Amino acid sequence: MFRTTGRQVVESRPKRIDSSSRGISLMTNEAFRIPKNRRPVTIWIHPEGRVVGSMFVLPQSTHSVGEEKPIEVLNHPDPFLVIALDESGEIRFYNKRSIVRVIYPEESSEEGGELVQLACSLNMMDGSRLTGKIQEFLPPENARLFDYINSSSGGGSFVKIHLEGGDVCLVNTAYIVQVAPG
Repeated sequence: MFRTTGRQVVESRPKRIDSSSRGISLMTNEAFRIPKNRRPVTIWIHPEGRVVGSMFVLPQSTHSVGEEKPIEVLNHPDPFLVIALDESGEIRFYNKRSIVRVIYPEESSEEGGELVQLACSLNMMDGSRLTGKIQEFLPPENARLFDYINSSSGGGSFVKIHLEGGDVCLVNTAYIVQVAPG
């Protein structure tokens, strides 16, 4: 069960409480509470289409400083993604393999190192074309577009492209037909 408190969402699971007076164990949700933040996103689901809502991210990433990034959630091995719909507030679980792409507002990057920028366009199975740049801190052996798209460190199931309009787009590589530099 999910409970909302402003921007933060809390996932709750049952907890046992010992009722000493009667020797009975009762269940409550507080013991398995996992604090989560909402991240507004627009996702394209195959075959459903466009879905507007919020995905849930941890307040602290296990891979970097700050909040968990949407690409970390999408490339995590769990097969489903939790989305709260904007219109109704309904909670849905989407199979990540059915997600074509996820778009959200630009995020600031506080990581150090050499930022590699790879201009590219992606032709998608649905006929759309995404144009922008891959902007990542990449080791020299993965600094080419071909290397990044195919690497496990950058590629995963989803790759991140910064669109020309300023938004970030996480693209499921299974739905990419062609990648072109420039």
